[in-house]
Amino acid sequence: MIVIVLYALVFLTGNHKPTPKLGIDLQGGTRVTLTARTPDGGQPTRESLNQARQIIERRVNGIGVSGTEVLLDGTNVVITVPGEQGDQAKNLGKTAKLGFRKVVANATQPVVPPQTAPPATTPPTSGAPKSSTPPPSGAPSATSGAPSTKNGGGGAPGAALAQQQTTTPAAPSSSTTPPASTPAPAPSDGSVDAQTAQEIQAAKAVRQNPQLIGADGQPNQELVAKAMASLTCAPNAKDPLEGNDDPKLPLVACGDHDTYKYLLEPEFLPGTEIADSTSGYDQQRGQWVVNLSFKSDGTKTWADFTSKNQGQQAAFVLDTQVVSAPNIQVAILDGNTQITGKFTQSEAKDLSDILKYGSLPLSFSSSDATTVSATLGLASLQAGLIAGGIGLLVVFVYCLFYYRLLGVLTILSLALSGALVFAVLILLGRWIGYTLDLAGIAGLIIAIGITADSFVIYFERLKDEIREGRTFRSAVPRGWVRARRTILASDGVSFLAAAILYVIAVGDVQGFAFTLGMSTVLDLVVVYLVTHPLVAMVSTSKNEFLSNPRHLGLGAVQQVGSQRKKSTSVGRANVKEA
Repeated sequence: MIVIVLYALVFLTGNHKPTPKLGIDLQGGTRVTLTARTPDGGQPTRESLNQARQIIERRVNGIGVSGTEVLLDGTNVVITVPGEQGDQAKNLGKTAKLGFRKVVANATQPVVPPQTAPPATTPPTSGAPKSSTPPPSGAPSATSGAPSTKNGGGGAPGAALAQQQTTTPAAPSSSTTPPASTPAPAPSDGSVDAQTAQEIQAAKAVRQNPQLIGADGQPNQELVAKAMASLTCAPNAKDPLEGNDDPKLPLVACGDHDTYKYLLEPEFLPGTEIADSTSGYDQQRGQWVVNLSFKSDGTKTWADFTSKNQGQQAAFVLDTQVVSAPNIQVAILDGNTQITGKFTQSEAKDLSDILKYGSLPLSFSSSDATTVSATLGLASLQAGLIAGGIGLLVVFVYCLFYYRLLGVLTILSLALSGALVFAVLILLGRWIGYTLDLAGIAGLIIAIGITADSFVIYFERLKDEIREGRTFRSAVPRGWVRARRTILASDGVSFLAAAILYVIAVGDVQGFAFTLGMSTVLDLVVVYLVTHPLVAMVSTSKNEFLSNPRHLGLGAVQQVGSQRKKSTSVGRANVKEA
């Protein structure tokens, strides 16, 4: 009855196909593990992790691949994308922390960035704020609603922000340089490694020093020179502040494809005020752009800023990187703006999707990225099935050789147990998204031994009862009462071990523990509802072939029981004569 109900659910729900949900190591795909980082190196809260998981899940769904999965594993977010379209998943962990800051000064990036800060009295050309030269014609710019013709881009027409032009920052202050703040000590809870936490705090102390800009709005020449000298702008350079900058503090950051270093004021408009984002091709500029529209409060803030700061630069900062820093020519009042930055089509679309679905409350580093081809996945699945088949065959041969007809009952019970496990795996894949991987198959193979062990315990207890002189019919109920205690204890220990392993383990080991524990529970179901009733039915059968102990592998023990019974009878007779 249970089998009928389970397979009715299999064929009447979901895609109506008896196919379990397979992991990427069996069907091919990409798995990316992202490790959360906090600015102070502390333990991220569960609420922020759940929020990050939901945002990443929306980004993953935007790829358009079915069967994707985003799970929390401690402080890690694990992204699984089946098939051959998982390369985009490797970029889904970008914080996408977008903010709008006013540019105070910028400097051209030298070919070889200085490694140490120069003397305060003579700052280098690359580090000191100065009047910037106009960038090339392809420099980043932003417009209000420039029309786009591809990929869903486009916005309402309106005023424009022209190409970045020459700006003259205010003269640096001559005030005495105060000492930089000491970086915070590394955390001791193990949530983030000590080196990473120290790098974040050290970079923040130099590049986000509150005294980079004085109370009069003037940049501190010595501190700015030191901050720019400490910053390496290169395509493969790792920025420890990426996604961890404080929006309430000034910032020194790279921009314009690592050709400029910018000194920026605190953030005046957060990226959370973006209402929508699309990508498209701007025919006038001949480049891919990202079109933004703000919410009501964001529209007002943007309008006020562009009205009061005409002739100044506004920087669009994404994950501590300036992606665009145009000059403000006229006020933008309708809340429609355009970001350009020499994007390719895929870069524009990825940025648009990330901004649309929101920024992450935490920054993440990619700690592991695994890609398995569909061919290798199929080979792994075949290897797992062959291993399981060999295990079953060995158990079948042993049972038939040692228990004969009882071995046939064992084979029937194992077949039914396999059918139950298969149906449950299909339904769990549909209901809770469980995926069967190689580790899970290993758990199922080991569970074959656990299930066979229950049968051995039962049958050996029957032999013990028959050795004591009982018939097969009378031995079955007595043997079952004693055997089920041992079976419960054995399966209880196995399930407890699997449960503990599932709780303390991570990744693939959890899949192993899950299938092992599930198979152990189903073993009890099969032994109680299938194996014992079948044995009891055979013991009460009037068919001489079925009830013959020799055909059940019990002939030898029956002879031993008969001899003991005769010995007992002779002993009793002698006692009576005496």
